[in-house]
Amino acid sequence: MLHVVHHPHYVSPAAPGSSFSFDKYGLVMQALAESGAAPQLHEPEPMPRGWIEAVHDPDYVAEVATCTVPPHKARRIGFPVTERVARRAFLAPGGTWLAAKLALRHGYAANGAGGSHHAMADSGAGYCVFNDLAIAACRLVAEGDATRIMIVDLDVHQGDGTAVLTAGHPGLFTFSIHSEHNFPVRKARSSFDLGLPDMTGDSDYLDILAAHLPASIDAFIPDLILYQAGVDPHRDDRLGRLALSDKGLHDRDQFVMRQARLRGIPLASVLGGGYGDDRLAVARRHVGSILALYEAFRDADAGTTALLDMN
Repeated sequence: MLHVVHHPHYVSPAAPGSSFSFDKYGLVMQALAESGAAPQLHEPEPMPRGWIEAVHDPDYVAEVATCTVPPHKARRIGFPVTERVARRAFLAPGGTWLAAKLALRHGYAANGAGGSHHAMADSGAGYCVFNDLAIAACRLVAEGDATRIMIVDLDVHQGDGTAVLTAGHPGLFTFSIHSEHNFPVRKARSSFDLGLPDMTGDSDYLDILAAHLPASIDAFIPDLILYQAGVDPHRDDRLGRLALSDKGLHDRDQFVMRQARLRGIPLASVLGGGYGDDRLAVARRHVGSILALYEAFRDADAGTTALLDMN
């Protein structure tokens, strides 16, 4: 069974004065229904404020909660924080945490939002308000659900906020392959970073991923992977500078899942970036990512069952 976390309030009207639209998150559910996947849906609770304040400055958390984020921070985020945006900002980390809990139980689950990897301690940035990956990972370790978590970030943009917010935490490892010349201009230091040249295509990308991801997993030995499965490395993405095809994204996601299943590591995915004027096309790329991960998960488990039956 495919387990997907979604909340109706993931969808929010565009904030006044902003071109950023939140309707992608509703379109993802529409595209998922069109696919015939019939997932089991799970509705998250907002992340308790204390867990957000464990990662973010309490003053900034209060600004978001009361919709008083100052203009200079709103400009960094890319839109003003309205009541609907604030509600969504508390829900998305709860969704990533719930997807991780479901993955620990079932092997794989997807959050139909999340991946807000640019948010820093005292401010959001790059369309990210709170860093759901860092918040969820820190809570999971603190509550004893996992001891070692690897955050695999294959969004076209480096996960600078995640790298900064988890730096020095012995139970967390951040892995980022991204476009070198894309946002953010000033890169942070992840546990593993590799910036790719513009227009890197399927073959080179997959060779590079195969050369580095398995070695990083084996060196760190995580008991959970949080996967930021941004689809903005796609060649048609409005904010990407790489050149992956639909098949390239599919093969990327299947490779990540196969590496997790080979080692018996649960994996939870989050959406991450994906941008374009045709938002339904972007939503379908996100759904393609979720389905590719689930297909590889199911196939790996079927293979294990077949081997056990032979024995």
